[in-house]
Amino acid sequence: MPLSSVSESPRDNVSSPQLDRYLEHLLVEKGLAERTLESYAHDLSTFLLFLQERGAALEDVDEESLLYYIVRERSRGMNSRSMARRLSSLRGFFGYLFDEQLLPKNPAENLENPKLTRNLPNVLSVEEVSALLAACDLTTKLGFRDRTMLELLYAAGLRVSELTALRPLDYDPQAGLVKVWGKGSKERIVPIHDVSQEFLNEYLNSWRSSFSPVEDAVFLNRSGKGLSRVAIWKIIRKYAAQTGLAKQISPHTFRHTFATHLLEGGADLRTVQILLGHADISATEIYTHVQAHRLAAIHRAHHPRSQ
Repeated sequence: MPLSSVSESPRDNVSSPQLDRYLEHLLVEKGLAERTLESYAHDLSTFLLFLQERGAALEDVDEESLLYYIVRERSRGMNSRSMARRLSSLRGFFGYLFDEQLLPKNPAENLENPKLTRNLPNVLSVEEVSALLAACDLTTKLGFRDRTMLELLYAAGLRVSELTALRPLDYDPQAGLVKVWGKGSKERIVPIHDVSQEFLNEYLNSWRSSFSPVEDAVFLNRSGKGLSRVAIWKIIRKYAAQTGLAKQISPHTFRHTFATHLLEGGADLRTVQILLGHADISATEIYTHVQAHRLAAIHRAHHPRSQ
């Protein structure tokens, strides 16, 4: 059943390969909760129904047709909050299709960006990360693969798409550096700590060959092919269930945790921006609440009037 089949009424149950791919991206890479994903699916299925009624395809959408859609929804009594969510859904959807070269243009790029609060997804504590890592059985090839994968996600703050694209030659064991291919095929170099290096070295030298590789990916499934994004998401959810973790987590949770723990340890925002591969520091500023929290704790601990 396609992801886009989750909607609020049978009439709105309109799907497309592009929508299914985008919803998978939101689930696996962005780590959105099920209810949030259902909202996106409903909003975008409703828009696809609008196109279907007009006999139009996604490739036909331009700014004028989007404005007509907005006017129509307004005339049907949609309130400002719902419209802001609908606009956000459209901007995200068309932005993704354009970035992935699934559409030649982004018709939503000039839609007014609603002022919505950006909430930081769940971040793991150091203890929760340790529990997830400890849940992997290092005596089996799958367990050792999973432990190495989780260590690397946490050590390098990788997107799941960057993890699946990783090749053995992207890792320099002498320097302890990983070459990462991020969005837009932009390359960045990320250092990883000693523990992650030890696991990655042993996995590549002693365990990876036991998967009988047929593809050049670092992390392989039982058939020797590279793990998919959904497979990695399922692996992480499995260990979360094993450890009794109540939080909704995804591969992207490790990326947020990586950035948050670096800032808590004293790293500056510019360094975290470089390590995450953010083109604009405004994308990294979502983590500034961490610095504010740390500064408030220092203030309470050291200001004379706080004693």
